[in-house]
Amino acid sequence: MSDTVVQIVRRVLLPVSLLLGVMVLLGVLVTRVFARTWPFTAEDSVNRELAGDRTAGWNDVSLVFSTLASTQMIVVVTVLAALALRLWLNRWREPLFLCAAVTAQALVFLLTTLAIDRRRPAVEHMDVSPPTSSFPSGHTSAAVALYVGIAVLLALRARSTGAKVAWWTLLLMVPLGVALTRMYRGMHHPSDVVASFLNGGTCVAIMARSVLDRSVRWGRAKLPSGSRPAAPARS
Repeated sequence: MSDTVVQIVRRVLLPVSLLLGVMVLLGVLVTRVFARTWPFTAEDSVNRELAGDRTAGWNDVSLVFSTLASTQMIVVVTVLAALALRLWLNRWREPLFLCAAVTAQALVFLLTTLAIDRRRPAVEHMDVSPPTSSFPSGHTSAAVALYVGIAVLLALRARSTGAKVAWWTLLLMVPLGVALTRMYRGMHHPSDVVASFLNGGTCVAIMARSVLDRSVRWGRAKLPSGSRPAAPARS
């Protein structure tokens, strides 16, 4: 087995598989084991209160954030951001990191919804319900992976602490807004969006460790600086 395959299995496939197991376990705990235990018993009240506080203005704001995390928008923004990073930095490491983080969270989300069957909140739904479980929120986990991933890349390139704080503050507002929006629009319980932060955030961390970490060697080991490969012996 080549070194590259070993690295992919050890640094990507195993951690993502472990995350999937954790997400499914959390789903079982939330929907079955602790479903009648606080704070999960209070989720219905939160859902009803958010639905009762809807206004025309907040409906419009919530639609904007919900659209930012729709499947079509996530795909478009990911592709455009990856292309921009490739042209800007003239390398594939950062685009690969971003695409891998978004893809990993999507796979974990889809497989988790197959294992966990949770009904959506018992309030009026402002969006068409996709044929997936309420646990976790796909919109939220996708927004975390994409916009937090972009924040990581921009913060690494920032030359001042103020710029780093600005990027993190600006881009973290998107997944936070998406999480609140999905609850406000009656599409998810609070625990759904909390679990989604775990999914998206962990996928970003996994891919940063495997793709952005320059100390990771993929394939053949690099020669020390200034050294040359030994010439083949002559017979």
